[in-house]
Amino acid sequence: MTRQILATSGGFLPRVESGGSRPGGLIKRALAMSGQERPRVTLIMTATGDDPGYLSLMYSALRELDCVVDHLALFPMPNHDPEEIIRNSDVIWVGGGSVVNLLAVWKAHNLDSLLRQAWNDGTVLAGVSAGSICWHIAGPTDSYGKTLQPALGGLGLLPYGNGVHYDSEKQRRPLVHELVGSRVLPTTYATDDHIGILYQDTVATEVVTDLEVLEPDGPAAYRIELLDGVVVETRLPVGPIN
Repeated sequence: MTRQILATSGGFLPRVESGGSRPGGLIKRALAMSGQERPRVTLIMTATGDDPGYLSLMYSALRELDCVVDHLALFPMPNHDPEEIIRNSDVIWVGGGSVVNLLAVWKAHNLDSLLRQAWNDGTVLAGVSAGSICWHIAGPTDSYGKTLQPALGGLGLLPYGNGVHYDSEKQRRPLVHELVGSRVLPTTYATDDHIGILYQDTVATEVVTDLEVLEPDGPAAYRIELLDGVVVETRLPVGPIN
């Protein structure tokens, strides 16, 4: 059984006329990856303290898709038995926010072990921002304040660093390069906004997008690695990764 993770800087698009959000190509791809006609999707919004507004926005957007949606809240106490809801999920989507707080709370509730088991059992793991970094070893975060710092201690399902919002926040790219150059981060994969990377087992196999219209110089993913003492960034356009 192939294990699958979709690590993104997106997932949903704005509703220009009515406000709110609508499903983008990334969340649609995550559902398709499950292979189920009507997948069971569990939202985990620990990174924002289970913010009810964020949850409401996600439920509203996902009504457009043929799926069964539930969520696992951990504040002030679990609303479901964590082991049961994770075991019965086809897709788990983790929202953005503080990845540092997310990892600490997950560890306290044993979600780190439960999610690893779910991944090994074939559940699709996916998410945005904090919900992308968490699957990797580490990555830059604003969890500590406005100045970005590395968040270490990710679940490490993927043996790489992870950079999110690579094109929209000025500190992101130079810090990733600095951390890879100093070996704080290993080889790192980064995503522009509305871009995701599909991993099969631990191999990055495809760059996926939210957007309906692709531009040659538009958003992309990147691999940043240390080669002979030099930090090298390789642009990975939407499509299969060679």
